[in-house]
Amino acid sequence: MNAPRILIADDSADVVEALRLALKQEGYEIEAVSSPGAVIRAAGAHDFDLAIIDLNYTRDTTSGAEGLDLLEQLHAYDSALPVVVMTAWATVEIAVEAMRRGARDFLQKPWDNARLLAIVRNQTELSRALRRNERLEKNLSTPELEMVAASPAMKPVLELIRRIGPSDANVLIRGENGTGKGVVARALHAASKRAARPLVSVNAGGLSEGVFESELFGHAKGAFTDAKSERIGRFELADGGTLFLDEIANVPLAQQAKLLRVVESGEFERVGSSKTLRVDVRLISATNAALEDDVEAGRFRRDLLFRLNTVEIRLPPLRDRRDDIPALAAHFLRATARRYRKQIAGFDAPALKALLDHAWPGNVRELEHVVERAVLMTGGAQIARSDLGLAPAANEGRLDDLSLEEVEALLIRKALVRFDGNVSKAADALGLSRSALYRRIQRYGL
Repeated sequence: MNAPRILIADDSADVVEALRLALKQEGYEIEAVSSPGAVIRAAGAHDFDLAIIDLNYTRDTTSGAEGLDLLEQLHAYDSALPVVVMTAWATVEIAVEAMRRGARDFLQKPWDNARLLAIVRNQTELSRALRRNERLEKNLSTPELEMVAASPAMKPVLELIRRIGPSDANVLIRGENGTGKGVVARALHAASKRAARPLVSVNAGGLSEGVFESELFGHAKGAFTDAKSERIGRFELADGGTLFLDEIANVPLAQQAKLLRVVESGEFERVGSSKTLRVDVRLISATNAALEDDVEAGRFRRDLLFRLNTVEIRLPPLRDRRDDIPALAAHFLRATARRYRKQIAGFDAPALKALLDHAWPGNVRELEHVVERAVLMTGGAQIARSDLGLAPAANEGRLDDLSLEEVEALLIRKALVRFDGNVSKAADALGLSRSALYRRIQRYGL
């Protein structure tokens, strides 16, 4: 087996040399860089078993903000890469924040070599074990099996994935909220020649107009008040791979021209920089909105729509693929029971009937949420009807028996059903903004 590869990032040559000497004596292969941008480039060029990164790179900065930002970018690029952070300006608050953002451990300079080596040994062994499991699971599964899609309504979707997955064509995935558009995007990426490169996801619905450009294209240090360090955008992170833009209808109109340019030419500039960068990215987009209506209303550029939907995939709602409900429920049950370390054999007959009878306005995401709740609530060997928390239709009007959150979730479900999953129309009817409704949909698993 090859020696574990470790990426070290620190702007102090003395620190880098000390780490290199300590780790090379233990047989580790080392690559050292001195800036956040170099970290991302190295992570894109090579596979590493561990990254050890400094939290401060600007000489007059001790806040740790640069390193915390880099930590998030690394996780967006490769969520399986373990990261250990280190700083000479350690505080409890910085350590807690680093761990909250995904760091596996924390080193204070000067470090104790015995503790350093113990952390490195544990994290590299864990990293290799996790990657072996990922490869094994990938070999034992296919996108079709992961999608649990055997119903007639899903056969055209699977056929399109098989036919266009290996190409570089841009794809627009349409479907109601919760139908599995992200799963289809992952299947397309896995079937492509870019599968070994990153799949980077962005939820455009969760980005305000003020941060959208910086998030996608990155920014130069000093580009605006809070730009205390250079930031690499999602297009650069996805270079050579696939960028999945979810909720594409929410891209601000003012930013659509910039998005169109990079889709057409692969060229863009970071915010605050005049240097033109070029990337090779396959774009997969998703929406539950009627983009043609947005085009007619002047909210979405027609030329951008043409560029996004070279090929279009339409996902049916769960109510139109009820044959898949038992298999999907069993799939979620196995995964959730394993995560919570519970032994559950399956669903009893009344529970299965309730699943089949439910309207599922939140589609597959709602089903997953209901199954997870049932796994947590059940005390038996099988999931019972009462564990599901699906109120019979006749009882929906008894608001006195429901909590405030249950009433809100019920009203949102009804609005989504009434408008066939159209979030914009449901939001208008409920007196909410689209972003506010999206947050509630996520909260309630709809």
